[in-house]
Amino acid sequence: MSATTPKGLTRLAFGGDYNPEQWPESVWQEDVRLMREAGVTMVSVGIFSWALLEPEPGRYDFGWLDRVLDLLHANGIRADLGTPTVAPPAWFYRAHPEALPVTPDGVRLAYGSRGAICHSSPAYREAAARITTELARRYAGHPALALWHVHNEYGVPVSACYCDGCAAHFRRWLDGAYGSVEAVNEAWGTAFWGQRYGTYEEILPPRTTPTVGNPAQQLDYRRFADATIRENFRAERDILHELSPGIPVTTNFMTALSQCDSIDYWAWGREVDLVTNDHYLITDGRRTHVNLAMAADLTRSVAGGAPWLLLEHSTSGVNWQPRNPAKRAGEMARNSLAHVARGSEGAMFFQWRQSRRGAEKFHSAMVPHGGTDTRIWREVVELGAGLGALEEIRGSRTVPDVAMLWDWQSWWAQKLEWRPNEAHDARERADGFYETLYDRHLTVDFAHPEADLSAYPLVVVPALYLMTEAAGQNLREYVENGGTLVVSYFSGIVDEHDAVHPGAYPGALRDVLGLTVEEWSPLLDDQRVGLAGPGGAALTGDVWTEFVRPRGAETVWTYADGPAAGGPAVTRHRLGRGTAWYVSTRLDAASLDAIVAAAAEDAGIPSRPSLPRDVEVVRRAGAHGHYVFVLNHTDAEAKVPLDGPGTELLADGEVTGSLTVPAGGVRVVRLDG
Repeated sequence: MSATTPKGLTRLAFGGDYNPEQWPESVWQEDVRLMREAGVTMVSVGIFSWALLEPEPGRYDFGWLDRVLDLLHANGIRADLGTPTVAPPAWFYRAHPEALPVTPDGVRLAYGSRGAICHSSPAYREAAARITTELARRYAGHPALALWHVHNEYGVPVSACYCDGCAAHFRRWLDGAYGSVEAVNEAWGTAFWGQRYGTYEEILPPRTTPTVGNPAQQLDYRRFADATIRENFRAERDILHELSPGIPVTTNFMTALSQCDSIDYWAWGREVDLVTNDHYLITDGRRTHVNLAMAADLTRSVAGGAPWLLLEHSTSGVNWQPRNPAKRAGEMARNSLAHVARGSEGAMFFQWRQSRRGAEKFHSAMVPHGGTDTRIWREVVELGAGLGALEEIRGSRTVPDVAMLWDWQSWWAQKLEWRPNEAHDARERADGFYETLYDRHLTVDFAHPEADLSAYPLVVVPALYLMTEAAGQNLREYVENGGTLVVSYFSGIVDEHDAVHPGAYPGALRDVLGLTVEEWSPLLDDQRVGLAGPGGAALTGDVWTEFVRPRGAETVWTYADGPAAGGPAVTRHRLGRGTAWYVSTRLDAASLDAIVAAAAEDAGIPSRPSLPRDVEVVRRAGAHGHYVFVLNHTDAEAKVPLDGPGTELLADGEVTGSLTVPAGGVRVVRLDG
């Protein structure tokens, strides 16, 4: 079995991407001196260094990297060593221009950025294997080596290529998946619009067409592209496992739903030895700490609940959004420790020293352009000390309260063209339900629709358009065995081939919800509907309504107006020992909270009214004890009740009864007993 924790790392990981090749060697000594001052324990090295490591085909120059790794080791700093296969050298593309990716409309992208790779290219695969092999042979026994870091952010910025080489590879993939052209025709429904294929050679990637292309073909191409990228990761991983045993292998994910939608991280989570993630705040006016928590919960869930590692985030502003505000004082530490609360074994950054040149020279770093006489540097040093004080939490696990179902393949399918209302967005509904659970101070595990859900008293399904029969049966058994389920509209509609389940909507969920939907009636942009419920309680919806027919379910809220006026809007179905709720419109935040509150009561989940809004309370438990993380995202001091006495690890003091957390502050308590 492969190692799953960085070798030789005895503290929480703290550091960042280190790119010494961007600086004269005279700076390196200052770098490691500052790393020691900041409490850095690990840095990522060599991720974009292929052109320096192999300046000509087959000629290698490892001298500079030898000196870097030796310097790190001499100063007690571990290395996350990259395979530089995200950025092939210019000489490679000069020899193999066919390895540059092609867009759906036939444009071949040019060299000069990063990640410009056709992952079906045999030349790329061979070159990547060679450089990975050379690195593994040279550094497998290096005393600084803690972790192998393959490639960088797979799927960003190019997730699929549409060249002729990919077309041939796609046909081979289809034959492996289906076994015959006839089976492909059946799965894709090619009888529609006369798209039937007689041979594999007639099948092309879903390139630009006069109007909407075959949705099942597009969905399979997303699967093929993801599988092809994963093949390349596995090839490098297997080389590293063979030549460098005992060193875990990872690649940095981007699980935040706003940052990478092309990778099926449920599949990828099974391939890495340690799940790592990159996360950057999206400053779009929303509560960024909620999206951060969601991304951290999703990453932990991809890791199967095991500890994971935040491999990149920013000390302050980034450089690639339309507007890039700086983080406020204390926000960097609060962001970092929020990830740690939700399972990360440390906090790493992009990058160590801010670049003077290149596309990311305005991206913040641990050592900013202003040097050490800056707020950022002082906060970096303070954070390093804080992470050092939390060493004992290593190996503990975050304790969840509820589960939310999410499936990247369903998201791919739902985002295809010609859906009933383009204003309906699976990610928006996931955000909305997550924020409701967050505001009720519930820690969320994400789960695949076919996963074991028996540990969760409440499971929420915000938007699961594509659902297999197996997933539908899984949810039925969950409810029958005593679980509480909440399902939002436009879920359970199609199978894995984007074919509508036989019979009335919502296909795979009819039985568990105890209803059918005769017809959808999406709303126009400016339309709202009112819902009337128990005791005169009123809710508000938009985007979507449905004509629902209960078939065992009870109507809890009724449409007061709109296309379905007088009909059921929110239903509740008792099935076996459990209960299934259905929400047939997009509810605003207050309305959605009313539904989740009712479902939580069914599930026996107590409310936590004593906890202030935007004061985050998360628990980790492990061999050394139970820990409570309290993160105050407000501008006011907050008091939080504790389950018992304990020791505050960051402020180093005893606490009993309740914990006072300053505005914008973080406290971590080890509970006694």
